[in-house]
Amino acid sequence: MKRLPLVLPVGALLVACAQSPSEPNQRAMSDLGFSPQSTDNVVVPVDIVTFVPCADQGQGELVFLSGNLHILFQLTISASGNVSFKDHFQPQGVSGSGQTTGDSYHGTGVTQDKNHFGQVGQTLSFIDNFRIIGQGSSNNFTLHENFHVTVNGNGTITTFVDNISTDCK
Repeated sequence: MKRLPLVLPVGALLVACAQSPSEPNQRAMSDLGFSPQSTDNVVVPVDIVTFVPCADQGQGELVFLSGNLHILFQLTISASGNVSFKDHFQPQGVSGSGQTTGDSYHGTGVTQDKNHFGQVGQTLSFIDNFRIIGQGSSNNFTLHENFHVTVNGNGTITTFVDNISTDCK
């Protein structure tokens, strides 16, 4: 859900860069208000509801968390029309409580995307480490995902990896 707003700006950039690579391509991007390289930092408030299966002595419970999410966006457009996009999400001060036990929890982790679109293909990589840390023992929940796909210039997928794991400790 948090990645959806990023799809539209990246899609617009890809359409603008889909022409043959050239200096006019760079000027067209500039005319649209896009810099060949930009970095933006934003902090947004978040409210998260998640199920922690190892909470409440293994019975599980819903945990409501709130705080801030720091987001770093980086965009680079080369003179040849290649586009690289990176985003980095990291919770800041995210905390809350279990709805059954009232136990305190903290949300930590990091999510990062790296995407490259060019004339010879594209790569998309996504790593997510989402941790809900509870008070006491045996109620810490971790979700990890590692995703990568490579598509060559002919549109053929040459690499595909999607590993997802969860753990309760």
